[in-house]
Amino acid sequence: MSSPSKRREMDLMKLMMSDYKVEPINDGMQEFYVQFHGPTDSPYHGGVWKVRVELPDAYPYKSPSIGFINKIYHPNVDEVSGSVCLDVINQTWSPMYDLVNVFDLFLPQLLLYPNEADPLNEEAAALYMRDKTAYEQRVKEYCLKYGKPEDAGAIPEEESSDEELSEDEYESSDEAVLGPVDP
Repeated sequence: MSSPSKRREMDLMKLMMSDYKVEPINDGMQEFYVQFHGPTDSPYHGGVWKVRVELPDAYPYKSPSIGFINKIYHPNVDEVSGSVCLDVINQTWSPMYDLVNVFDLFLPQLLLYPNEADPLNEEAAALYMRDKTAYEQRVKEYCLKYGKPEDAGAIPEEESSDEELSEDEYESSDEAVLGPVDP
């Protein structure tokens, strides 16, 4: 059986080799930020969050601590602290799980299927139960306001400049630089 520190190192490397941007805190392996994108086919799609992960000394036998840094509107995420209420992380964690499971499965499932019966954000839970359309609209507003790539420390994707100019655009761009051509 490998030691918790070896497992922590292995899981962190596996997460870094996946599609997630990982930023260590204090150059250690126990605390770090992970850039997390909202799941496709959800009102969170397009949102990007910085998630703080803290691994206890007993990881993987004890679950990681997970919290959103930039705001997210969700019944099971405390709006002020960013703490996450998720049974699989808080109560039913198993050493069979790893960090990639948290970001590939557990957090997307939480966002897609909130547990309004056990809320950390009671307003979000009440809105979710009362008016799902209004809830989804509020989620999208939060994504636009707080879930931008730069809010999570990401560099926004630039539009590609590799596209070829049409002949007319090419000539007009030459004119802008050189001035009109004398006949």
